[in-house]
Amino acid sequence: MALMLDRETFSCSICLDLLKDPVTVPCGHSYCMNCIKTHWDKEEEKKIYSCPQCRQTFPVRPVLVKNTMLAVLVEELKKTGLRAAPADHCYPSKKLQENVCSHHDEVMKMFCRTDQQSICYLCSVDEHKGHDTRELEVSRQNIQQRIQDREKDVKLLQQEVEDINGSADKAVEGSEKIFTEMIRLMEKRRSDVKQQVRSQQQTKVSRVRELQEKLEQEITELKRRDAELEKLSHTQDHNQFLHDYPSLSPLCESTHSSSINIRPLRYFEDVTAAVSEVRDKLEDVLREKWTNISQRVTEVDVLLSQPENMTRADFLQYSCDITLDPNTANTELLLSDGNRKLTNTGQQQSYSSHPDRFTKWCQVLSPESLTGRCYWELERGGRVRVAVAYKNISRAGIGNESGFGYNEKSWALDCDNNSYNFYNNNVLTPVSGPQSSRVGVYLDHRAGILSFYSISETMTLLHRVQTTFTQPLHAGLWTDSGCTQTPDSVFPLVQVRFLS
Repeated sequence: MALMLDRETFSCSICLDLLKDPVTVPCGHSYCMNCIKTHWDKEEEKKIYSCPQCRQTFPVRPVLVKNTMLAVLVEELKKTGLRAAPADHCYPSKKLQENVCSHHDEVMKMFCRTDQQSICYLCSVDEHKGHDTRELEVSRQNIQQRIQDREKDVKLLQQEVEDINGSADKAVEGSEKIFTEMIRLMEKRRSDVKQQVRSQQQTKVSRVRELQEKLEQEITELKRRDAELEKLSHTQDHNQFLHDYPSLSPLCESTHSSSINIRPLRYFEDVTAAVSEVRDKLEDVLREKWTNISQRVTEVDVLLSQPENMTRADFLQYSCDITLDPNTANTELLLSDGNRKLTNTGQQQSYSSHPDRFTKWCQVLSPESLTGRCYWELERGGRVRVAVAYKNISRAGIGNESGFGYNEKSWALDCDNNSYNFYNNNVLTPVSGPQSSRVGVYLDHRAGILSFYSISETMTLLHRVQTTFTQPLHAGLWTDSGCTQTPDSVFPLVQVRFLS
């Protein structure tokens, strides 16, 4: 069993035989030199070279060098293993032989839909040239990739359900707490008004009672004096009258009725009116704010709203005003039109020194931090790389750590005059679609969606990324210019303008 595992370890995944002149490609997988040459010869027209196993692509055809150590190990395996192949390996070997092309002695890993038969790579460029062919392994890998994508989507939706439920519970709990506080505040105000009215009632009633007592005392005194005067008026003796009259007690100071201000039926009615005014204003505020609250509730988005179902009018509702940050611009890039237009001049601009400036790559970032849903469009002339990147992307040097698309901190669509390519983490993905001078970019930061569109009379999706963004993003531009060339080099003029 161990011997069989060794055979599989040192077998070429293209011809399924022991490696002949083994070579190792940059991704680490090994093949027969002729097998991988034939595979890449077929991809020569596309100028894209990929590993048949992991499908990693290489922008430049790698130079193949024989792996001498692996060649020695294969030779040792041939000496010890081929004679000792177990009997039960005969049947698998027979099945493998049935899958080998009888004309070219190559494994048949393609299917000709025109002739409805399995073929090898050489058949596809020979007698089946121009036929409708499909690479079986690629088709299977595409299916497996779609399965992985759908499983990831299912997990995202499950997470979305959990997030929705958690957010809803939190919103209800928070709203209940706020409304309870509002009710408590209203109860306190109600109690305060009641207490103030009762206190004022007691004060006013006490003053009225005090005045009332004074008046009653004055009435009693007046009545007593009236009785004395009446008795004195019946005295017949004038001398006695003159004697008794001066001895009468003097009248106390009278309380004038004009000092009593009577407010007929209007005492605390103004308080009721004031409370009523508060109620009316509160109703107005609640009515106005309730519309806003309801709108916020209905605007809750879920991942079910996929961008491929959206029209350009739908995208435009998420339009963002994008500008360019002069502090990040390479010194050969000229910014104009309110920092909305970029031109590669090939000449040094009078920028001050700044730690955020890209020193070698002809790049620039926007100052705006992009989160949530954002959409923007730009007009280009010449080769441009339209990108988004984290703010902490490196700014110095010409290495991959600072170039848009060559690291895990940036995503970029390379727009040439006759082709598109997408870059992320130094992996190139060919993109097909109609050429246009206008490019649209849609970002749903929370959902991890980044899409690029060709804009003309119609809106065509060029490439869509589904990932997880861990930081706010910034829009970026790279231009094909003289930033890395000599002063005498000639380069095409590139202009880019963000549309408002």
